[in-house]
Amino acid sequence: MKDRTQALPPDVAEALGAPQRIAALEAAVPVFPGPDPDFDDIAALASALFAAPIALVTVLGRVDQWFFARQGTSDIRAPSDASFCARMIAGPAGSPLIVRDARNDVRFAGLPTVTGAPHLRFYAGAPIMIDGQAIGTVCVFDVEPHETVASDAAARLARLASLAGSVFKLKEETRRRTLAAEASSREERRHAMALDAANVASWVWDLKTGFVSGNETFYRMLGIAPARPMRARTFFKAVHSANRKATVERLREALAGGQEYDEVFRARQSGRWLLGRGRVHERDAEGRPTLFVGVNVDVTDAQLASERTRLLLRELNHRVKNTLAMLQSLARQTLRQTSDPVEFMDAFAGRLQSLSDAHALLSDHEWGVIHLNMLLQKQLVPYTLDYESQVEIHKDEVELGPDQAVGLGLVLHELATNARKYGALSVRSGKVVITARVVLEEGQRVLNMTWHEVGGPPVSPPSHRGFGSILIERSLDKVLGSSVHVEYLPQGVTALVRMPL
Repeated sequence: MKDRTQALPPDVAEALGAPQRIAALEAAVPVFPGPDPDFDDIAALASALFAAPIALVTVLGRVDQWFFARQGTSDIRAPSDASFCARMIAGPAGSPLIVRDARNDVRFAGLPTVTGAPHLRFYAGAPIMIDGQAIGTVCVFDVEPHETVASDAAARLARLASLAGSVFKLKEETRRRTLAAEASSREERRHAMALDAANVASWVWDLKTGFVSGNETFYRMLGIAPARPMRARTFFKAVHSANRKATVERLREALAGGQEYDEVFRARQSGRWLLGRGRVHERDAEGRPTLFVGVNVDVTDAQLASERTRLLLRELNHRVKNTLAMLQSLARQTLRQTSDPVEFMDAFAGRLQSLSDAHALLSDHEWGVIHLNMLLQKQLVPYTLDYESQVEIHKDEVELGPDQAVGLGLVLHELATNARKYGALSVRSGKVVITARVVLEEGQRVLNMTWHEVGGPPVSPPSHRGFGSILIERSLDKVLGSSVHVEYLPQGVTALVRMPL
């Protein structure tokens, strides 16, 4: 596009394109929104002041002059190179200009609007000054020349231009505040969504009013409804009584010493464990805290996991002590039965492995309960030639606790070891049939399990009770009411286990 300011006199073009003026214009009026009714009264007053039919409130760009208010014309812009106002701002800074008859003024006589329609004759304009720069004008036109003009008319027109400048500043300030408020609102919404997505509660304690308020997550975590500001005392009461004193003390320390508040507490209503953090955000002129800002994070899962870990460690400590005592007993009793170191190591290692297998299963299940089927498979597979064909199981769904699993594991190990050496598991045609049923005895669930060997070599009762037999009978001593009875029948060993669950 051709730069139309080239048709302007050099001094006018220089004034119109001055960088300082353009910067002030762009700061005050970033975009032209179209005619603005807020300026209509200024245009009307200017028209009345000079009894002129055309009045404008304008801003001057490099190329176009835009009309924010207009009276007596439907146009909303005009080219700057044909503008009275562009020539006016090139004059003395901030001074209004009155042209009684444009045909007699060399500066304006050749303008298209003077030589042609609408044949303008009279002009009066005053610059709108922003930060010392003329960004536009309040001006009036008439198609008739004005022979006389009131002596104070120019000054009053200048005041109207000053008023227009103030309106421009106010509107731009309002626009900036609106944009800032919208940006702040978007940021607040973004923060709120982020806090909600992260399940973080935010809250503010106004120490001047004594009220605590927060987001929806804050009230939900505390189990308080409806969600509305509450007195600090009510907030403290929302903390579980077991944690209330420590929580209040931590808050007081943060208020008094300016340190960070950091405390884990349990909500009285919801029962959730919350990590609270915060600090003083504002103080008054005397340094006294006036606003405390904090967040709460739900750490219930972590707290329960920590508690579960502590319980597991206590259980593990208990089990380790019991296991060490059992190992000592196993070592002594095994050593008594044989003086052959190789035989001792073989027997003791097998029993040690049995304990290890039972412990591994329990550890995998966090020392809770394990299924009987898992224990059977773990203890019997090493001693079978073909587990699927040599072990037949008929059972109910049975869950075993730690003492039951360790004791029964040793029983199964001794039975399987004996069956592998001398009984049904020593030949491929042999089989172990296990039946495990749960019955109610006086309201107590009791496991009745039968171990029966078939298809193996003929069985003869042992000439004396070895440690294996003693271990089978004693392995369930820690389970009150339990018993193990072994019979050496000719067709195969049979063991009867009774164990309360």
